[in-house]
Amino acid sequence: MTTPNTPGGAAPSSMNLRGAVDLSALKARAQARNAPAGNTGAAPGGVPTGGPAGAGSPYIVDVTEQVFPQLVQLSAQVPVIIALGAAWSDQSSQVLAVLETIAVEQAGRVLLARVDFDSQPGIAQAFQAQGVPTVVGVLKGQPVPLFEGLLGEPQIRTYVEELLKVAQANGVNGSLNDAPADDEAVAGEPVEESLPPLHQEAFDAIEAGDYATAAAAYRRALAEQPADADAKAGLAQVQLMQRLQDTDAAAVRAAAADSPDSLDAQLAVADLDLSGGHVEDAFARLTTFIARSSGENREAARVRLLELFDIVGPTDPRVNKARSALARALF
Repeated sequence: MTTPNTPGGAAPSSMNLRGAVDLSALKARAQARNAPAGNTGAAPGGVPTGGPAGAGSPYIVDVTEQVFPQLVQLSAQVPVIIALGAAWSDQSSQVLAVLETIAVEQAGRVLLARVDFDSQPGIAQAFQAQGVPTVVGVLKGQPVPLFEGLLGEPQIRTYVEELLKVAQANGVNGSLNDAPADDEAVAGEPVEESLPPLHQEAFDAIEAGDYATAAAAYRRALAEQPADADAKAGLAQVQLMQRLQDTDAAAVRAAAADSPDSLDAQLAVADLDLSGGHVEDAFARLTTFIARSSGENREAARVRLLELFDIVGPTDPRVNKARSALARALF
């Protein structure tokens, strides 16, 4: 089981969502397609409800690429839990059963979205899922990796509780039982009001997949207020998204394995690890590289590691642990 990306504490009021994955390409592709024909039931927002296990509950849905845009919209209203599984996987069935129980108990505070790993490869690829079960949260269109593999019910409940805390801190505290006045309210107008202008400009650019504009907005925010921690974290996250664009994950990992002393290769695979929720793997890779390197390569790896710390967040215990490892590597 891989290391989950559990939020380490309450996020600030502006967008502070950890574990960057670019969903914009998948979203754009899905929006270009026709919505599927009518189903007998649908969750709020028009996402069709799923099969027998979710029958009767508007809080559990089956998701395809065609309805993915509605899912992104709803994540501005309530946390969405993406459960990637497969019919052949007993572990998927066990995890899903717990999540379905939780979704019903929450009575509209979360939406459980079931995704078939085999029939929806585009969604699996967007979340960089390597196997099943993989569970990811989505808030305001941005993913928050939760866990992979089989966990017990108490652990799964802990992850959902943490996701709800992060959602609350980021203003995602609605209910699927609420009836928004129009689609724009679902898409997140309150978010626009809560963000400073340059942060909103950056957020809008991220939504449009324009990472260069987003980075420029965050840099202007930092020029105005150098101590703006949210802008610093946002810039680091956008830069990560830029580096990950058009990345061939298999090629990156092969290059890192073939060239353990290559700075570029190790930085690239650390980015990939972090984006997939393998936070401790990313930190360990760079601290190990720093310990055996010197000069410009060592400094470049140190600077990148500090940027990854900003993305994960200063309150995350894995950051504190990695800072200690970095100090040992340097001294």
